[in-house]
Amino acid sequence: MKKRFCIAAGTALTMSCALVANADSNDPIKIPINEWTGQHISAHITGTLFQKAGYEVEYVTAGAVPQFIALANGELHVQPEVWTNNVGEIYPKAVESGDILVLGQLGLQPQEGWIYPPYMEEMCPGLPAYEALYDCAQSFAAADTFPKGRLITYPADWGTRSRDVVAQIDIPFEPVAGGSEGAMIAELKSAVATGDPMIMMFWQPHWLFAEQEFNWVSWDPADGECVEEEGQSRGNACGFQQASIDKIANISFKENYPAAFALYEQIVIDNDMQNALMLEIDQKGRDLEEVIAEWIDANEATWGPWVEAGMAAK
Repeated sequence: MKKRFCIAAGTALTMSCALVANADSNDPIKIPINEWTGQHISAHITGTLFQKAGYEVEYVTAGAVPQFIALANGELHVQPEVWTNNVGEIYPKAVESGDILVLGQLGLQPQEGWIYPPYMEEMCPGLPAYEALYDCAQSFAAADTFPKGRLITYPADWGTRSRDVVAQIDIPFEPVAGGSEGAMIAELKSAVATGDPMIMMFWQPHWLFAEQEFNWVSWDPADGECVEEEGQSRGNACGFQQASIDKIANISFKENYPAAFALYEQIVIDNDMQNALMLEIDQKGRDLEEVIAEWIDANEATWGPWVEAGMAAK
């Protein structure tokens, strides 16, 4: 049995159509759902495109580390968003043994470090280089930290990464733990609204960067892996270790779902795209599936070739 599949030809009004076969397997492709919105977006875009190619899809709630056991034994099939700094011991062993296949990176560029509003560059010439902060720490000071600058860090139960770096490089800033993600964002927005001094440890992808502009403090290049806990000093400060985001599959996925595998290889999601979708979901309170469907409807020229690549693999 054949079905007709059409994709938009760029921005043109004409449509090109091709006859393609049904999916090569009737078994559903199982995709894990982790604990954060960005992964929900990556998983549902991937799943929706599998459905476009004729597959059934099942979303399975799974922890970020326990999921690797299920991926290794084939109970789950693909995971498009694996943060390599949060994988435990199971993941690298499953990759080394050949039970999990790494298809490369998804396209997201994760970043953690110190951010500040662009107007701070007028108050602290030399930014974004971290060396500038030694000379203008007082520009970031508050009454309770003067003469040191005030650096808002992650909540206390998230660890001491910024405090560790500050101590090693002996920079004149006082780390102040944020109360929560929401409290940090509220303080950041309040400072921007009034033009007050602000520097904060933060991360992306995050919807905040789809709403407002912030700059990142830059660091010395790392000689190999950046070690946050020791060995940094002024003139040799790499700041923070950065993750990468892998796109993975069970080793049998290609054999069992060849068209889906070829499609999956093509999928790319970048920070701007995910930040914008997270803004709709996390900040504006919209339904995840509605937001994904809206993106799919508006971006056929982007994902159409990915699905075509899958169909060509049959």
